[in-house]
Amino acid sequence: MILDNDFPPDPRVENEAQVLINAGFQVNLFAFSYSKEFTERETYKGIEVYRYFCGKLLYKLSALAYTIPLYHYFLRKPISKFIKETKCNTLHIHDIQVARAVFLLQSKLKFKVVLDLHENRPEIMKFYKHVKSFPWKYLINPKNWKQYEEEYVKRSNGVVVVTSHAKKEVIGRTGVSEMKIVVAPNVVSQKYELNQPIDSTIVEKYKDNFVLLYLGDTSERRGLNVAIKSVPEICLYIENLKLVIVGSSSYDDNLKVLAEKLGVSDYIDFLGWKNFNLFPSFIKASNICISPLEKNIHHDTTYANKLFQYMALGGILLVSDCDAQEDLINETETGLVFKNQSVDDFTNKVLKLFNNKSLRNKYSKNGIKAVSQKYNWEKAGQELVDFYKDLSVSNYE
Repeated sequence: MILDNDFPPDPRVENEAQVLINAGFQVNLFAFSYSKEFTERETYKGIEVYRYFCGKLLYKLSALAYTIPLYHYFLRKPISKFIKETKCNTLHIHDIQVARAVFLLQSKLKFKVVLDLHENRPEIMKFYKHVKSFPWKYLINPKNWKQYEEEYVKRSNGVVVVTSHAKKEVIGRTGVSEMKIVVAPNVVSQKYELNQPIDSTIVEKYKDNFVLLYLGDTSERRGLNVAIKSVPEICLYIENLKLVIVGSSSYDDNLKVLAEKLGVSDYIDFLGWKNFNLFPSFIKASNICISPLEKNIHHDTTYANKLFQYMALGGILLVSDCDAQEDLINETETGLVFKNQSVDDFTNKVLKLFNNKSLRNKYSKNGIKAVSQKYNWEKAGQELVDFYKDLSVSNYE
């Protein structure tokens, strides 16, 4: 596996590797270190990790990965060394950013390639703050990323995507065979609920509140504006309301200014980023777990990791009508869906859940059941295992 980031943590990379190791495959992982003090080689949960130092220059060049080729040329030598040392026969590339470096080596070193598209990077880049600002908007062109992504999808022996919606989108855009694409959603382990320690101080802190919880990145496209704008109306009916936001982004100041302008800062806890291990405690302290994403091609074809974390711990979901998450909630009956960017609809759905405890109980139980029976790596990962077993004896054209 090739990952141009720190490891750990990366739940998707770790879960995929664990599934394959449990099926008898050997997994070696090339990863970065952004710190000069690092362990170059270690075994982590059965994964053989090989780390390479990524300095500030290389990190900055990554933003220009498909503008100028320097980033990929710098990476060719360490990746080549990794391939020769591990004698691997297949390179599993995590996301498009580092893909070019791998394909530059393929003709010489002769290995199969599986491209793992964690997201629709060319589409989501359009919303990145730095891509829209000077001078980067003149240097970074999402169309170039899209062109290379389509080329590498076609050249790969296999492609991994996160939803069936993404599979359909990639096939429609590139014309590749559906046999070439495997779906591996960002689910949790079957025993996720049982393995999570709960911090009682967090649960105790919010025991007297009706908590709306958001976990994760807080950038504008995540839709938290809608949740904040709903607070003035909701707090008229739910006096002990608390919107708890665990996460951060460069957009945080905008959200805080909005809360102050609406006079609802006392009803909102902006907690910033917290350790991933604390997420279950916040979910246990919540009454409704939200994912108010704004609708776009990327959000329509991906799942946020938090959805399955919410469900596994009995969280009641309220999500916007982006295609993938709307279909998931409708299938599993784990919450309600509101029209994205509609403050009125969000407000109405919160109040509906607040006023119907039996409905909340039903959704909570359904979430735990959905994760234990279907949406877990032990079940969902089998498609990835079968795919690799087939790949070991044949090539997909």
